[in-house]
Amino acid sequence: RGTSPLSDINPSDIQSIEILKDAVAIAIYGSRGANGVILITTKRGSYGQKAKVELSASEGFAKAPEDRVWATTTGPEHAILVNEFRRNMANPDIPFRPKTEIVNGVPGRGLPEEQPTYDRMAYLNRTARLRNYDLSIQGGSDKTRYYLGGGYNKQESIWKPMSFERASFKINLDQKINDKVSVGSNNTLTRSYRDQARPANGGNGTLLQASLNIPTYLPVFSAEGLPLKWVNFDNIDVLTSTVNLWSTSLHYIGNAYLDIDILKNLKFHSSVGLDYNNYEENEYWDTRTILGAAGGRGSQSVTGSTTAINEQTLTYTAKVNRHSFGILVGNTIQGTVLKNIAATGTNFPNNSYRQISSAAVQTASQFRTTSNLLSFFSRVNYDFSKKYLAEFTVRADGSSRFGPNKQWGYFPAVGLAWRASEENFIKNISQISNLKLRLSYGTTGNQDGIDDFASQGLWTGGFGYADRPGSAEGPGTAPLQISNDDLHWERTSQFSAGIDLGLFQERVSLEFNFYNKYTTDVLLRVATPATTGFSSYITNFGEISNRGFELSINSTNIRSRNFSWTTSFNVSQNINTIEKIPADIPFAGRDLIRLQQGKPLYSYWLYNQLSVDPQTGNSVFEDLNKDGKITAEDRQIVGNTWPKFFGGFNNNFSFKGIDAAVFFTYSFGNKIWNHNRMLGETGGTLDANRVLLASQLDRWTTPGQITSTPKLTTENYSRQENSRFLENGSFVRLRSLTVGYTLPRILSSKVGIEKLRVYVTGNNLLLFTDYTGADPESNLGTGNIQGYDYGTPPPPRAIQFGLNVTL
Repeated sequence: RGTSPLSDINPSDIQSIEILKDAVAIAIYGSRGANGVILITTKRGSYGQKAKVELSASEGFAKAPEDRVWATTTGPEHAILVNEFRRNMANPDIPFRPKTEIVNGVPGRGLPEEQPTYDRMAYLNRTARLRNYDLSIQGGSDKTRYYLGGGYNKQESIWKPMSFERASFKINLDQKINDKVSVGSNNTLTRSYRDQARPANGGNGTLLQASLNIPTYLPVFSAEGLPLKWVNFDNIDVLTSTVNLWSTSLHYIGNAYLDIDILKNLKFHSSVGLDYNNYEENEYWDTRTILGAAGGRGSQSVTGSTTAINEQTLTYTAKVNRHSFGILVGNTIQGTVLKNIAATGTNFPNNSYRQISSAAVQTASQFRTTSNLLSFFSRVNYDFSKKYLAEFTVRADGSSRFGPNKQWGYFPAVGLAWRASEENFIKNISQISNLKLRLSYGTTGNQDGIDDFASQGLWTGGFGYADRPGSAEGPGTAPLQISNDDLHWERTSQFSAGIDLGLFQERVSLEFNFYNKYTTDVLLRVATPATTGFSSYITNFGEISNRGFELSINSTNIRSRNFSWTTSFNVSQNINTIEKIPADIPFAGRDLIRLQQGKPLYSYWLYNQLSVDPQTGNSVFEDLNKDGKITAEDRQIVGNTWPKFFGGFNNNFSFKGIDAAVFFTYSFGNKIWNHNRMLGETGGTLDANRVLLASQLDRWTTPGQITSTPKLTTENYSRQENSRFLENGSFVRLRSLTVGYTLPRILSSKVGIEKLRVYVTGNNLLLFTDYTGADPESNLGTGNIQGYDYGTPPPPRAIQFGLNVTL
């Protein structure tokens, strides 16, 4: 199961984060910068600095926002809705009737008002504890500098029993050998433990489904106190009271470098890096679960990922009068090996035996893949009098993933800039402190999203066959993947234009960027005719455009001796369009999401519900082809997950020793598929075996009623893939609020402390949205499935108290 490698990085070790998006800025990174570049700079010591010790500690708690928890019907409400559905369908079998009434040999379940209510969400939610501790020391002499940092972080999830725990250690060293030679290294070692999100209902759901799937009138335990399973749904207490899916990882990231000043203006840099991650995942499903029904089920998987990279660069800089220029040439060699070995066992003696060797049935699997990337690059910078600037880059990338004659891609870029504020006619305008205009155009390649051997024809073993009926099976092989010798680089061309403006001695600064990206030869998996013997293959397929803008404004509103107030605001927009695709491609269950030419990625393919007829209570759908019938031919693109615009708004205040920061984020115009609501307003109505959400109580009941929830009938609820469950995902969120106090140095220095700060931080304190699900940023999807809310926990509302000490 995927986990983010960023979670293995201790934020306290990070000095700065820079995001590169400009065409010429990312071009030098080649295929590794196809989706933008994030430069993370970690902390280092300083030459000639005495040792400085920093300690930080925080404790806090988090819980699900009470106003964002799914509201379900009570037992009596559920019974009323199910009975109403049966009556609407003229079905004489009304299930919630007196227990003494026997129909077809089945007694009634009791009257609606007699039904109990069991809150399964109470077994899932909890108040989670948050802990974080960091300690670092940094400093240096005339020729040596160092940084050592250690951290411990533990976070419980608001859903039992999930949690995350990380211990990390970092050491950065730099050494000047002499005036011309320097060496150094960066090393990070992290061990992480995850009690992960576990599948429920036989692997077909999440913990939320185990809570929401079962009608609230059905008990969690039997009269004898034994956990009950209903239909194909796991017992929520069994899932949350036992640890049955956990993983550990040991992650090392390091590199060593050598810098040589060959001549005054000629520098050589060489580095060797290693990224190694050993990831072990374990599962055990006891006999009380659906997955463990066959005497229990256990598995263990060990994955090793190793990436080694070597890079050399040669840089020459010169200045002649008002002309300055620089030339960089270099090459990169990168290799990655990914290997996995896994074993599974079923039918254990009992739940006390969890080692796979104790299972009666044992199976194993193994794989190993490799990929290599070889790159050459060059960059030329030029500026005249610090006014007129130009940059030219070119990069050649060769990837082992592509066809034998298609492995190399060539990606040039050019950027021009005019620092107009250096012109005399601008210098005379005192209000303008900086004005720079920028243009760039470049291309990048992409190889992400495909397997290491995507272009090759592959065979696999493990297919036994018999020479004749009744004879023993011999070892056999079978084709696994069709070859594609023409598979080649996905290519994106990007035009960018921007302006940097500073006013009133940088009291106000503005940055505006416009971009237009066009991607050709998109790498996609497409279906093949069954006669080929394969279901799909990877090919270059389609064209996609992205264009938009980003605007950020920073201002120093007040700056005085004791008080300051700064504000930052940003807004962005991206317009995505599939420009060319030979045929529609469906994704997600029920084909909810579809790739279609002329529409954006992540578009929803639905029946469009226009209204609910006030007189009949029936859903009124758009008859797209005007044939007088509502069929699958009437499904259409109704909306997509892309916001019209999004951004953030931040304010920072300081008054003497008090500081405060308020950060809002927002998004407007995006759509979200509320799959939880779809199941909670349709499935339970039809079969009485699913929970019903409280929103179902707004259904149509009497002529003249205005509602968007139709009458309870099979016809109205058979087309679950309809726009009623596609909701507006716009929101404004108070992402974080921090208030701190720094003790005056005259007081802290008396006890040998250079700086002492205490603070309290609140996250996700406020949310303004019309979305009826748990959270408008919930998303189960990956890849081409986005904006799909199904069984994901809402961001917790958290409070943390912290302390920062510098010695």
